[in-house]
This record gives sequence, structure tokens and C-alpha cells, in this order.
Amino acid sequence: MRPSGIFFFFLFSAALCFAQANSTKGVVKTEKPDIFLITIDTLRADHVHCYGYEQIQTPSLDALARDGIRFTRAFTPSPITNTSHATILTGLLPSSHGVTDFGVPLASAHSTWAEILKKQGYTTAAFIGAVILDSKTLAPGLDRGFDYYDNFPEHTNTKSRWGRVERRGAEVVQHAEGWLTQHRAGPRFVWVHLYDPHDPYEPPAPYSTTYSDRLYDGEIAYADSALGHFLSYLKRQGKYDSSLMLIVGDHGEGLGEHHEETHGIFLYDSTTHVPLIIKLPRQAVRKVVNAQVRTTDLLPTALDIAGAPKEELNGESLSPYWQGTSTSDRTVIGETDYPLRFGWAPIKSVREGGYKFIEAPRPELYNLQADPNELHNSYTPEDPAAHRLRTQLAELKVRTDSGQATSADPSQLPDPKDKIQEQNLLHQAMLALEDDHPQQARAALEKVLSIDPKSPTGLQQVGQLEFAAKNYAKAATYLKRAMEVRPNDAASAFSLGQALDQSGDPEGARNALETTLKLNPSQFPAHLLLGRVQLKLKDLSAAEDQLEAALLLQPGNFEAKTSLGEVLVAQQKFPEAVEQLEPLVRTHPTRQVYELLSKAYLGMGKVGEAEKARTRADQLGERSGPR
Repeated sequence: MRPSGIFFFFLFSAALCFAQANSTKGVVKTEKPDIFLITIDTLRADHVHCYGYEQIQTPSLDALARDGIRFTRAFTPSPITNTSHATILTGLLPSSHGVTDFGVPLASAHSTWAEILKKQGYTTAAFIGAVILDSKTLAPGLDRGFDYYDNFPEHTNTKSRWGRVERRGAEVVQHAEGWLTQHRAGPRFVWVHLYDPHDPYEPPAPYSTTYSDRLYDGEIAYADSALGHFLSYLKRQGKYDSSLMLIVGDHGEGLGEHHEETHGIFLYDSTTHVPLIIKLPRQAVRKVVNAQVRTTDLLPTALDIAGAPKEELNGESLSPYWQGTSTSDRTVIGETDYPLRFGWAPIKSVREGGYKFIEAPRPELYNLQADPNELHNSYTPEDPAAHRLRTQLAELKVRTDSGQATSADPSQLPDPKDKIQEQNLLHQAMLALEDDHPQQARAALEKVLSIDPKSPTGLQQVGQLEFAAKNYAKAATYLKRAMEVRPNDAASAFSLGQALDQSGDPEGARNALETTLKLNPSQFPAHLLLGRVQLKLKDLSAAEDQLEAALLLQPGNFEAKTSLGEVLVAQQKFPEAVEQLEPLVRTHPTRQVYELLSKAYLGMGKVGEAEKARTRADQLGERSGPR
């Protein structure tokens, strides 16, 4: 090869290496970004500084708005925490995903952010601020796809709501930062839920002093400070600029507007208009979008930016708004079945073309341009806007009806507008019970029953108060009345079973517990108690069936295993009883277990082993539990 050829050979090789190096750099630049979904509970858009509210300081949200895209008119379809978060996590309307109340499982047919992103190589984690989003209890299914879901401890001795009912934002953020420090390899999807603005409004100092006359604002300002701590952590880790961040309120707060103190019942903007800010990864896009959008659009947006396959969802990616290809409003659907919990009609709404139509026993129509606070209902059946929007809701029902049955035609149920005073009192009672103030709860519930003696929720909660006070016969009386009003209420049926059992009526307890299990077969406590009741009634075969059903739901439960051992001894199934009880003496060496084991050994003719077990039982002191 001539010298000039050698020169050009090396020149070509160097150019090739340079191109390969740049190509590698390009791959790095297009790596999937870390994705952070931050939901702030009960956050009204009009109580955030960057949304024009001058009476509060929210520097963290303001900074994110300066770094990204702020949507001025974003709406949630649901004003209740579990339902609104199920919508955010699935991109589906409540009528599609079916999570319309607390404790309703998210069906496995509906994929979550975590499940979808996990298939794209993401490591996933969730950090929740309230027990109502605990996947083991009140939010089953929301943890699907998460490598780690920060549930609440199963047992806590504290009477304080902190750590038992909710976590301060600082604690939630601390848990998230700890996990991120231990899981540095990306890409990562992390959901952080800050519950603080939810009532009761008890911000810590100095926010309790700064906002002493506006404690709701104090909670928002505190949540903003916890968010700021998290953003500072990401910046120290060098992850802020390269991450996709989506910050959204799950719903708003009534604050007395339309006489609603909190949220969950109505679909006015006070509880459905939420802040939404998106900060894009590796690019400075700063924009304010005034178009009407939905929280159903969040998941499609994240999948779009992460390059994940599209899913069949009720929302669409928001990217056209910052790419300049769209400025049009999107139709906003609202749905709340929460009133059904109290025996009232569910409500639906549609917001489009400057109008909002609310489907209720007494329908409502608002011209949002002339009446932005929704104070003047202009509905008439012949109004063209009402007819058009009502037709949209009817078509939506056909397309997305989840098949949820109601005990009556919703149009025949009371209009929640006529029941809002009762709802406010019921909510006060619930908070008092959470904070272990039974007398305050009783006072609120007595007011409820004075307004409506047939309030099923009021009757049920008074029954539970009587049960807690060990007035079991009184408790059963209230709970029977609750069941007469609402015969398909599994919770009331279970409470009635407990009360009748404690008041010495095992036959009645059996009937109530069988009723609750017909309504909801997956209740471990109901199977366990029914097994104990069947044992009292000497129906040993039925008792064995119920206790085995309980153990299918919770295989390691000590009480269920011990009770099954007792039933097996009573049936003289001694070898099976020994097989059930012997492992328990290693994990739970109680007197009761040794006594049962002694009887089983004796039944098998193993006198020496029976004596050893009896001696060990005597050494453990006073008998505990049933024989």
C-alpha cells in the first residue's frame, strides 16, 4: 500500500471510530428517562401560587411550572382518592376501570403504569401518604407491577393518625429518596403520593402559624416544601434534568362551595379542577397550555415520551400541545358513584364547548363563560346544549359501562344535592372515629339520624360505636336496621354477625355472616368468625370448611390455624390435628396450642407425648383462648 493509501486508511478508521463514538453518545441521549409521577391529594388548582392564587407560597410547584408545561384547565373525572388514582394509573375512566369506591379491587384486565413500564425495562416503586391507598386493604390492585409498594404497617400501637392513617409528606419523600439511593440503575418509574392537603387540616409548624386562618393552604404549602425536598434530592443526584416529571392533583376540595365541605359527592370545578405540570426530560420546553385536558391523558403522555407501545385508553398523549400541533379542548367526563355508598344517586357530568351538564335526579347545566362558579343552573329539557351533552353521556354509558349493579334505578334515588348536610356530618363522624373521639362521632351521627332515621351509614356507624363500647345487643339493633335499609351491604352484615356473636346469638350470627360472604366471598375475617360460630353450634364439618377457606385467603394466620386444630380435635381427627398444630409450637408456643396438641396426642394413644405437651402448657401459665 502506498503511503498516501496508508494515510487515508488511518483517516477513514479514525473517522469511523469518531462516528461510532458519536453514535454511542446518541444512544445515551435517547435512553429511556426516569419517570416521576407525583400526585398531591385534594389539591385545588386555584389554591396554587402559579395558578394565580396570591395568598400562598408554593415555590416548588412554581419552579416546576417555570421549567415545564403548565396546564391551566386540567380536570379529574372523579372527586374521590381511590377512584381518581385508579384513573391516573390506568388512563381509564371510572366506568371503565370499575374502582368506584374504597376497597373495590382494580381488575387484572386493566394494566397500570407500573405493569406497562416494567415490560419496557423499568424498575418501579410507589410511596403512598395515606392508608386509603394501601394495596392490602382499601386499594387492592393498585400495587400491580410495582417492584416495591410502600404500604402501611399491618399493626401499629399508636393512636395518632400519623403512621396509622396518613404519613407526612416529608416521611413519604424520605422513603422514596431512600429507595432511589439503593436503586440507582435506570430507568426507574416512581410514584410519590403526598396526602397532606386532605382534611383534617393539621399542617406542622411553621405552616400552622403562617396559615393559621387558612389551614388548608398551610397543608398545601407544607406539601410543596416536601416536594421541594424531593426535587433538591434529584438535582443532587444529577437526575432532575434528564427525568420526566408529571405533577398533578388527584381532585380538589369543596371548602363549603355548593355546601360541600370536602369532596366525593359533587362534580363541580371546586373538586374536579386540578393543577397539572409536566417537565420534559433533556429539553427545555416552557409553556402554558390553556386547552381543556384530563388526568386520563397522563398515562398516554408518559408512554409516548418513554417510547412504549400505545395502549387502548380513554385518554390521549398531551404532546401535541407543546409541539404546537393542537390547541383544542378535550371533552371532560366526570363520574362519581360514591353517593351510592350512602343510598343516594350517582352523578355524571360532561364539560365541553363552554358548558357543563350534570346528570342527576335534578339535572344541571352551566354556561361556564357567564357562570364560571356554577352558581346558576340553567337546565331546561329543551336546551340544545343540555340535549347534546346528555346524549354524549348516554353514548359513553353504552361504551364503558362496567356492569356495576345498583339496588335501584339511580333516578329514583335521592339527589345528593338534598343530602349534602348529612354527608358533611357523616364525614365529621368518620374523622372523629379515625382520631379516637367516639363522643364527637356519636354527636355527629345522632344529628344525621335526626335528619334521616333511615340513614344506612348513620345506623351502621352508631352500631359500630355501640359494639366498641361492648353494648352488643344495642349494636345489633342498629345494625339490623341498617341491613333493612341496605340489604346488600356486606360491611353491615359482617358487623351484625360480630354483634350477634358477642351478644350470645350464634344462630343469628351465622345467618348474618353467611349473608356477608354471599355478598363478598373474599373476606378473611368473616370466614374466620363463621368458622368459630359453627364450632360453637357444633356444626364441625361446616366449621372446618370455613376455616380452610380462611386459610386459603391468609395461609399463615395463627388464629385460623389454631381454630382449625381445635375443630379437628373436636372431630377426633387426631393425626390431622397433630399435623396442623406441631408447626405452631415452633412459631407460636402458646398454652392453647400445647393443650390442643396434648389432646390430639392422647387421642392417638401417645400418652408420653401428651403428658409432655400438658406439662409445657402448665408451664406457660394461665390459659388463653378457647379450649
